[in-house]
Amino acid sequence: MLGVKRLASLAGLIVLSLAPATAAHSAMSAPHAAAPSTQDQQFLKAIHQVNLMEIAAGNLAQQKGANQQVKDLGARFVTDHTQLDQTVQNTAKSVGVGLPNAPNAEQEAVLKQLRGLSGKAFDTQWVSSQLTGHAQAVQLVQSELAQGVDSMVKQVAQDALPVLQAHHEALIALAQRLGVTVPGTPSPSGTGTPRPATPGTGTPTPGTGTPTPGTGTPTPGTPSPGGTGTQGPGVTPTVPAPTVS
Repeated sequence: MLGVKRLASLAGLIVLSLAPATAAHSAMSAPHAAAPSTQDQQFLKAIHQVNLMEIAAGNLAQQKGANQQVKDLGARFVTDHTQLDQTVQNTAKSVGVGLPNAPNAEQEAVLKQLRGLSGKAFDTQWVSSQLTGHAQAVQLVQSELAQGVDSMVKQVAQDALPVLQAHHEALIALAQRLGVTVPGTPSPSGTGTPRPATPGTGTPTPGTGTPTPGTGTPTPGTPSPGGTGTQGPGVTPTVPAPTVS
């Protein structure tokens, strides 16, 4: 009888000793507890679509690019954005966020336009659209870093930021070599972005920049030394008549 009681006590001790380890394992294997914020969810979806867009655009650059540097940069984008998106997908799965399976409508329109171009026209449009896309992507991750809540999601943004910035810098350098306008680049005067002049913009209109009659140009009748005031056109100084004694 004593042996049975002793065995029961030992069994109880074993159960108690295993309980903390079991609880710890359950905590580690449990899914992400709190649902991510709206900001975090929107970021994961948007950055995933950015990656899908860049992978597709990079493949197009390799297929249709006329300039070898365009092809090479496209290949780099495919590699980098594929790696970035793997992290995005893993994080989204961990926090329970479903991801879209295609780029958004605006991105699809850009890809459609690129598919219809070739040669130098393709290179120019590809670089231009990539400059815009990467600038927007940088803003996207910066917003997540500033406003995001979930640490896992914010880490995705933190990892993506230097990659996107490096891509943008490479695009600027390529644009300058190809003569493509870079948005936000100062104009020769040092301010603003070069834009085609619209009617009434950048060109003086009549009466602007050119002295109007009577403004800035001496009019006839400017006083001689010792005179005062300004005499209008056609006014002759009056000479006093001699006094007859």
